Amino acid sequence: MIFSLARCRALLLVAAPLIAGVVQAQPAVMSSCYLDGLNEQIECGSLSLPEDYTQPKGHQIEVHFARIPAIKQVPGMAPLLAITGGPGQSALNDAALFEKVFSRIRQKRDLILIDQRGTGRSNLLNCDAQLFGSPLPTNDETLNYEQLLSQCLSTMDADVRHYDSLNALKDFEAIRQHLGIDRWHLYGISYGTRMAQLYMRHHPQAVQTVTLDGVVPMDQPVVTISDAVARASMQLFEECRQDPHCHQQFGDIEQKLGTVLSRLAAKPVELQVTDPLSAAPATFLVTPTKLQSAVRMALYSPSSRALVPFTIDQAWRGNFQPLLGMQVTSEEDGFGIALGMHLSVICAEDQPRLTAKEARRLSNASLTGKNMVNLFSTACTLWQVPAATAEFGEPLTSEIPTLLLSGEKDPATPPSWGIKAQAGLSNSLHLIAPYATHGVAFQSCAPRIIRAFIDSGSIESLETDCLQMDTRRAFYLNANGVEPVTRLK
Repeated sequence: MIFSLARCRALLLVAAPLIAGVVQAQPAVMSSCYLDGLNEQIECGSLSLPEDYTQPKGHQIEVHFARIPAIKQVPGMAPLLAITGGPGQSALNDAALFEKVFSRIRQKRDLILIDQRGTGRSNLLNCDAQLFGSPLPTNDETLNYEQLLSQCLSTMDADVRHYDSLNALKDFEAIRQHLGIDRWHLYGISYGTRMAQLYMRHHPQAVQTVTLDGVVPMDQPVVTISDAVARASMQLFEECRQDPHCHQQFGDIEQKLGTVLSRLAAKPVELQVTDPLSAAPATFLVTPTKLQSAVRMALYSPSSRALVPFTIDQAWRGNFQPLLGMQVTSEEDGFGIALGMHLSVICAEDQPRLTAKEARRLSNASLTGKNMVNLFSTACTLWQVPAATAEFGEPLTSEIPTLLLSGEKDPATPPSWGIKAQAGLSNSLHLIAPYATHGVAFQSCAPRIIRAFIDSGSIESLETDCLQMDTRRAFYLNANGVEPVTRLK
């Protein structure tokens, strides 16, 4: 997930029992804790680690982690490290979601979560939520991002140069050793797939299997994500054209979206509304960027994706109430991203690889591309983080058993990225879920496949037919419900 894409969403230390599937000279020290969404006590801990690893005795930061223990402790069962996306999301804040998705794996294996440096409880690098103003009335077309990001940077009690992926990898490895884990299985989603691939490259001896869900190849700068947004949008437009109910009800929604964007570019629409979250009176200023961003965020989930044609049609008719609900939802989802850490990663690892020619192409191709190029160009001038070496972006080669998962309708990490990443993985299987969007494990039978893969340690003989099950959501044709859709052949 890349900034505003997050869909999907401690701590002091005491003695803990031996962790299944580990080798340890002495028990790791952890404490009992509760995390949001979990109705049971789990185990949490933190390590004081150098902010700058070239100065090991310099300023230290606390990096927090958690262990959700296996239901049944079975000796020799290596744990699963679940790495979340963003960059900038908190794995501990997503603990309940990971526990639900990997409940089968947890029957015999511990789940390990780490708040990557700069996220969650690990020296969070974020801007004051009020810095950019209240999202509903703010005109995001006229914001001075250079001034606002400069103010954001000035509030951070950190040297942002040290919050990239390679420094985080050192943290992860320190925690593995602290917990006495000999080898573990890795699951990474979205940006988390980059962290998993770095682990495969730098510490292969510590990795048993790897699952990459929504794959970001090492040689793919994520600032090109606007191409994936355009691809997913065109898929949706074509589905509506081919669906008799959607097409009869809404006509050409691609054309209607273009019309509404042109109207809003000429003159934003100001409405007096009731805030869906607070129920208080509010002003909603509708701009092209808000419309495009809300549609983009809706593409991440099959449920919200089914609302897009109705929302666009209503906006074309002058009714922005459906967009209001979609806008509030997208803003809430975006709050899970630590913007400071997000920019530290992008400015070190992605923006330097974007050529001037490619930046022009992205800016000319779509409003999303233009906004991303402008945002990252402005931010990286301020962040002044050193660029990653050329070796960082080299394609990964590995013999570690690896399962790659892609959603055919993914608006962030398209299947072509998974195909690209697989080229150097000699012991791998790439599965494309035809009806999934971003995060195949969160919307399909993939958790069963992942469990079988981890248990066997092999890509051979996995039963994967369940991914072909037609799970499409019917398009919402009105504000009250859904009507059946004629299935496409």
